[in-house]
Amino acid sequence: MLKGYLKTRAALVEEMMDSLVPAQGVQPPIIFEAMRYSLFAGGKRLRPILLMASAEAVGADGKQFLHVASGLEMVHTYSLIHDDLPAMDDDDYRRGKLTNHKVYGEGIAILAGDGLLTAAFQAILEQPGIDAGVLLAVAQEVATASGAYGMVGGQALDLISEGKMINSDTLCFMHRAKTGALFRGAVRSGAILAKADPEQLAALTRYSEQFGLAFQITDDILDVVGTQESIGKPVGSDEKNQKATYVSLYSLEQARMMAQTAVDEALAALSVFGPTANVLRELVKQLIARDH
Repeated sequence: MLKGYLKTRAALVEEMMDSLVPAQGVQPPIIFEAMRYSLFAGGKRLRPILLMASAEAVGADGKQFLHVASGLEMVHTYSLIHDDLPAMDDDDYRRGKLTNHKVYGEGIAILAGDGLLTAAFQAILEQPGIDAGVLLAVAQEVATASGAYGMVGGQALDLISEGKMINSDTLCFMHRAKTGALFRGAVRSGAILAKADPEQLAALTRYSEQFGLAFQITDDILDVVGTQESIGKPVGSDEKNQKATYVSLYSLEQARMMAQTAVDEALAALSVFGPTANVLRELVKQLIARDH
């Protein structure tokens, strides 16, 4: 069931993104080519799927919100392009392909990321059929998750922490911002679009925070035990960049236990929902078994 759901929802997102970032009849062609190179380089489309599944947990049709869902994926993709740059993680491969700056050069890669970030908010604000006040609330949610209070702030802390000993509180804060904030924004945006009541919104917020924690811990684990073929980028990049992770700060076994605890707490947060939240339940349980 989940596999089919993920496939169909990802296809809908890709179809929408294809229309939002055109390949033909645009000037200058190079920037759109570079944007599309990373946007369509693969990926699970997890953030837009979380948005749609969260809306469906509340009782709405998640497929109605494809503009906002696609905007989230554009924000995520921009962050990956910039994260791979020599001034950041200096990675050569992403999703099994050469990183954007390796193909187009650093300048165009930076601009491709900028283009995707701004196109994301254009897409969000073009979402049809939504009250303007609700749409502004969603745009604010995504902006907060993406900016200095969220993903960008987490990236900055990650960058200045390289080669330093940091404590568990700093590590948790860093990844709650760097990785977790956009998951939180995706889930909360879906709930807001579906007009969730306060109890539902609070439950989905708790779910999203534990989902983000489980995702980050398993990501740290995969950087140690995964393979380049499975995760699509060189393993050991955290160690190469002297980054503190849940594995380096605790241990591999403790990290696995922490990931399971986060999954369990995410599932507990969904207790206020019935079967409409089953996709969200399966998505977080799948994190423990993921290999990429």
